[in-house]
Amino acid sequence: MKRSAPTPLIALGLLGTVVGFLIEVAAAASGAPILVPPLTTGGTLAIIGIVVVWLAWPIRQATKGAKAANGNAKRRVDPFLAMRVAVLAKASSFSGALFLGGGLGIILFVFTRTVLPGTSSLWLAVATALGAGILLAGGLVAEFFCTLPPDKPDDERQEETGGLRA
Repeated sequence: MKRSAPTPLIALGLLGTVVGFLIEVAAAASGAPILVPPLTTGGTLAIIGIVVVWLAWPIRQATKGAKAANGNAKRRVDPFLAMRVAVLAKASSFSGALFLGGGLGIILFVFTRTVLPGTSSLWLAVATALGAGILLAGGLVAEFFCTLPPDKPDDERQEETGGLRA
């Protein structure tokens, strides 16, 4: 599995911004109250981002060659667990980009109004965007933690084969 490229993350962020903005415009045009994310949204997204990094940390330790608790052997990681954490990290980075865009779309809507709604709605949208940014960053860091180092550099391979390339 490859690490997340910037292009889909930027595309998801832009999609979230447009959808968040258009939902707010549609709600205001129909006379319904605008969507205000609760404070728990930003906090929950941030906590999920931190948990994803926490789950990826043992995998990082194993790939860097950290010793086990007894100090004798290298720490081993279940490959199925590592793959699950890597997929969770990728999903977290994608959903973090989408939620970040949605929060920025709400902020953009609030700033484009001639009559500003209450400041609490602005701060709740900012909290959502910050929590989504932490989720995005946590997902990207966890993806980095789940990558394996290269097997052997080319110089070591040439020394083993007597200068011949395998």
